[in-house]
Amino acid sequence: MAWSIAEVARMSGVTSRTLRHYHEIGLLEPARIGGNGYRHYEEDQLLRLQQILVLREMGLGLAEIKEIVDRHTDPLAALREHHQRVLQERDRLDAVARLVARTITELEHSEGKDGMPRISRPENLFEGFDSARYSEQAREQWPGHWEQSGQQELLDSLAPEELGRMQQEATAGMIRMAELMAAGTPVDDPAVLAELDVHYRQLSRFWTPTAEQYAHLGRMQVDDERFRENYERIADGLAAYMRDAMAAYAQARLS
Repeated sequence: MAWSIAEVARMSGVTSRTLRHYHEIGLLEPARIGGNGYRHYEEDQLLRLQQILVLREMGLGLAEIKEIVDRHTDPLAALREHHQRVLQERDRLDAVARLVARTITELEHSEGKDGMPRISRPENLFEGFDSARYSEQAREQWPGHWEQSGQQELLDSLAPEELGRMQQEATAGMIRMAELMAAGTPVDDPAVLAELDVHYRQLSRFWTPTAEQYAHLGRMQVDDERFRENYERIADGLAAYMRDAMAAYAQARLS
């Protein structure tokens, strides 16, 4: 049995435009293309699309997703691996949820008092942060590494909707870091390191820094006005907290 691109879009919630983009980059090729140019998908393609959507929910980039799904020829083995990823992410989010609940309680108790950081969340918060700026800085600081990595081609290949989603993910991560800071969480706490696991994975879609380079990027949060403004817009002191946390992460996880 085969389904048209419109039927797959309706079933999955993925737009036809996105499905065409997935085909163009070799992520999800249709089972066949009719003489009229219409794409048709069969069960194998639906299973692959399910894997893609699961990995997207995990925050992975399209290039990394393609590498993972291409590696797995056994759908059952692939689903087992993805299931483990989902369970790990659930545990991480549960920990973050508990932390946020504790932060809310602390903020409620300190209402009207001095000394407790206030986290600002304007409706247009997502407009200000561009995670690709890390890549621009990497290109300036380490041009040889950047040119050899081929990451510019990856950046250029991303669809606008993917870039927008990544921008939102980056800002959401900044908010979670602000909540950790507001709760007084040490920068080397497991909850902070778990959050920076996500941050490092997002950054690695474009470029994979060494421990020294990642710590250097952390210092940029304070030294570079562009980054500092984005972090301070969310919470006072967040830029310095992020700098210290990235240094701790580089030492604990990358050295």
